Amino acid sequence: MISIVILTKNEERDINDCLMSVKWSDDIHILDSGSTDKTIEIVSQYPVQIASHPFSSFGKQRNFALDNLSFKYDWILFLDADELVTDKFKCAILESATNAKEDVAGFYCCWKMMLENTWLKRSDNFPKWQFRMLRKGMAEFTDFGHGQKERIIKGRIEYIKEPYLHYGFSKGWYQWIDRHNKYSSQEAEVRLRNRPPFKNLFSQHGSVRNPALKSWLSRIPGWPIVRFIFSYFLKLGFLEGMPGFIYCANMGYYEFLIKIKMREIRKIKQTQD
Repeated sequence: MISIVILTKNEERDINDCLMSVKWSDDIHILDSGSTDKTIEIVSQYPVQIASHPFSSFGKQRNFALDNLSFKYDWILFLDADELVTDKFKCAILESATNAKEDVAGFYCCWKMMLENTWLKRSDNFPKWQFRMLRKGMAEFTDFGHGQKERIIKGRIEYIKEPYLHYGFSKGWYQWIDRHNKYSSQEAEVRLRNRPPFKNLFSQHGSVRNPALKSWLSRIPGWPIVRFIFSYFLKLGFLEGMPGFIYCANMGYYEFLIKIKMREIRKIKQTQD
């Protein structure tokens, strides 16, 4: 079996569905970071273990879980409360964990971005990869932009191609825009400070290629507009109807926020120098 960690903070809208999707596991851990809604009341109705730790970043929060929670199994899957495990994804991770050779430290996983029950396969440039399942003691996380990536890998990382579901807009647009305003500040700092080697743009591994693409493409004049045109027209996002248009427009806006904040950081640095 697989141990599961779900990060929460004010997740009363989503946590019930998330927990129902992983009820097949008998080792589920909720790591809460100060919920003030009914999250804890809801999760207390399930056979889960609940811990609390202040949230500073995704990488640090996941590492806290690895260092401080008592897991029943060697394999650990990390989820957010707005993510659901499908039956096919469950079968894929169980099979991958069962058949993994001893030198496999973990797996990259991909997701289906969902908006209004529409899979944004084209608009979201599926598949995108995150390091989400690992073997205990063989990997850690480090912060990267507003998210995290793997570090201190004691072995190989393989891929699980069957996706889970991600309902990133479940809390409404106010919350999405507020969250991505914060994310854009973190992304601007990272894209200016850490520019991956140019050769990474041509990597066969999306986990290597995508961070490089973010850093290099954000330097193109008019990149937010280019980002919209690429996703909506060239990647055929328009075939996904109004959800596709809404998503592509908002991701273009998100890139615009990153661009103006990168510009602001440069100006502040020039003033200080």
